[in-house]
Amino acid sequence: MHTVWKGSIQFGLVHIPVKLHTATENKDIKLRQLHKKCHTPISYEKKCPHCDEELKQDDIVKAYEYVKNKFVVLDAEELEQLKKENEDKAVQILDFVQLNEVDPIYFDRSYFLAPGDGGAKAYSLLQQALVDSKKIGIAKIIIRSKEHLAIVRTYKNALMMETIHFPDEVRAVQDVPNLPDAITVDDKELKTALLLVDQLTTTFDPEKYNDEYRAQLMSLIEQKQQGEEVVAAKPVNKAEESNVTDLMSALEASLERTKPKRKKAVASKRKTTTKSTTKKNA
Repeated sequence: MHTVWKGSIQFGLVHIPVKLHTATENKDIKLRQLHKKCHTPISYEKKCPHCDEELKQDDIVKAYEYVKNKFVVLDAEELEQLKKENEDKAVQILDFVQLNEVDPIYFDRSYFLAPGDGGAKAYSLLQQALVDSKKIGIAKIIIRSKEHLAIVRTYKNALMMETIHFPDEVRAVQDVPNLPDAITVDDKELKTALLLVDQLTTTFDPEKYNDEYRAQLMSLIEQKQQGEEVVAAKPVNKAEESNVTDLMSALEASLERTKPKRKKAVASKRKTTTKSTTKKNA
């Protein structure tokens, strides 16, 4: 399992060396976009629409758009310095609370915490303390230059960290459109609804739930593959592509260069024709 972060858990004067591992994975089936005509994969280039130039990484800076098309540019050195000042490589536990006090709307991503070198005993101590107290830790951590609020809790025989949203990242329920006003519920209808809830109540077993769409999509892909309903991308001949581009550029430049001469030639021909006509009439 890949380690995404190394540091320590700190609460009070206790320091526990730990490693962070992603606890979940995205199982979405990724589909590529192809050109319908030749089945070549489409690539997306970083290009400036104003200068009509392809950009390298060194040509790009980061900026904050404070109003439409108005930016504050931030230097890479400034961002790096800010990162160093805040990145102390620690999960700093600030408080201990009950898990049911944290609404699931705050939850973001899940990580397993594994003990680092020499940290097994302190790791087990914190884990057991959380089990016995039935509490979770509220902590702060910086991952990839971003500060996160998090909870530290137990999961089976391990410690787990869940990043959670800050309060200002959770939108106000009052902003949700078309919410119904307080409506009096009919007692008979409520009793029927509660009876239905009771009949469908069971113990949560995650193994019984499957992503049926993903399974059907993968089955369709495998059927097409076995039936040889496949396509191959046409090879891109970079040299030929370059030659065509260079040839077109040369032709256009030549055409542009000959425009004045053609105008002069036409004008000269007109003058000669006029003179000849005048002499004949005379």
